[in-house]
Amino acid sequence: MTAFTGKVVLVTGGASGVGAEVARRLRARGAHLVLVDLDLSRLREFAKELGGDEHVVAVPADVRDLAAMEAAVAQGIEKFGGIDIVLANAGIASYGSVLEVDPAAFRQVIEVNLVGCFHTVRAALPAVIERRGYVLIVASLAAYVAMPTMAAYNASKAGVEHFANALRLEVAHLGVDVGSAHMSWIDTPLVRESFADLPATTRALAALPSPIRKTTSVQECGAKFERGIERRARRINVPAWVGVLRWLRPLLQTPFAERESSKTTSAWLPEVDAEVAGLGRSLSARTQALGKD
Repeated sequence: MTAFTGKVVLVTGGASGVGAEVARRLRARGAHLVLVDLDLSRLREFAKELGGDEHVVAVPADVRDLAAMEAAVAQGIEKFGGIDIVLANAGIASYGSVLEVDPAAFRQVIEVNLVGCFHTVRAALPAVIERRGYVLIVASLAAYVAMPTMAAYNASKAGVEHFANALRLEVAHLGVDVGSAHMSWIDTPLVRESFADLPATTRALAALPSPIRKTTSVQECGAKFERGIERRARRINVPAWVGVLRWLRPLLQTPFAERESSKTTSAWLPEVDAEVAGLGRSLSARTQALGKD
């Protein structure tokens, strides 16, 4: 337990999915938690599960609001004395091609995934510097390889990867380490909702070669995050083969590779856009409900 005993960990998107799994693992190893999420009922229930007020500060806050994130950090510092580790995990995805996605949904993805990451780090960084701590920014496989119908998600995750790279250079001399996490399909509510809403995407994924089509459990992903945070990793790839795509990125962006990809994309892209039109929304119903201004 020694690596995390007494450490204070801030987790955004901390009430479900990967954020909740990592929080559960670190709490079991003695960490104190500052959990931020928009889902107030789930946040309260989860905080109680992890030990309640003695070990967890649960803050309903929107990462798009810098003042709210500053207040969340202040509550954590008041309760536990500081912040050692930040997991900037909150993220959403939109549905539809560039021509068909709701522009408001596109903007919301950028604001949550990229601007929200900045707000999280900006609010917590002075405290992390004071404790020579660690920041883990959750990017994606999409930071390495662009995927059709996911332009906003691709752009935001490529952006947070470079944000992490820049931050690492800025704070290394202050004793702070910065990592980025890159995952393929993880069995989270976000992924399950996408598959349920868009059967054409599910069919397209099933046609891809293994292991690309495989969905990884939240538990396996959480275990890899736990190990990566413990060693203050520069990159965490889940599953491990995702890291290969980082090195193949130049090849995947050649005209030949893009021509091959476009052959399959042209077949299923109209189906996805038709499904999005049928839904009447470019976000999952849960994300849309939680993200209303």
